[in-house]
Amino acid sequence: MDIVQYIIDQIPFWTDILLPALIDGLWVTLQLVALTAPFGFLLGFLIAVCRVYGPKPLQALAKLYVIFFRGCPLLVLLFLLYFGLPSIGIVLGSYLSALFGFILCNSAYNSEYLRGGLQSIKGGQMLAARSLGMTKIQAILHVVIPQAFRRALPGVSNEFIYLIKYSSLAYVVTVIEMTGAAKIIATKYFAYFEAFAAVGIFYLILVSIATIALSKLEKKLAIPGVSGSKQE
Repeated sequence: MDIVQYIIDQIPFWTDILLPALIDGLWVTLQLVALTAPFGFLLGFLIAVCRVYGPKPLQALAKLYVIFFRGCPLLVLLFLLYFGLPSIGIVLGSYLSALFGFILCNSAYNSEYLRGGLQSIKGGQMLAARSLGMTKIQAILHVVIPQAFRRALPGVSNEFIYLIKYSSLAYVVTVIEMTGAAKIIATKYFAYFEAFAAVGIFYLILVSIATIALSKLEKKLAIPGVSGSKQE
């Protein structure tokens, strides 16, 4: 009975205070993910193409980019962008610092998945495309990339799931997304368990929805006979 009464007593706190704050934070989280995902993918794609098909100097620069942003912890990167850059006269602000940090980190990991996809395409396909009169760029765009993207999609999908979860680090640079909103409520009302349990549920729902959607996309774009895929 005590537990039931406790739940009843907490309902106004959940509905009037905690839930509205988390919903406001949810919109910020979704904005960060929605902006990071396409830019992180496109930048990762360019880096992967440079590493596989670029001239030696460009390959070296792309490799250094990947080494640095995969090796630098995201939390440290956010601190560098938010606290470090102002010391040299560059002020991004909290939101842009979080956004740029996520894009740089996300693109570095995406580039490795995409590079693996590009390198999995046999060289004979490039030669066949060139023999049909395509330029190297045309062959890459119309022959190699469509196949490479399908093969890299599971890895890119996995990185998207990670993106949803590590977007919670935005609060360390004062972006009030879900985790930041929960921290404020928890500190103000001493409701740490309720606030962070609710945040965990929100993230679980987001990740579950993304997982289901990406799984359907992978099945739709799967190449029959490759990696266990079956032709419908």
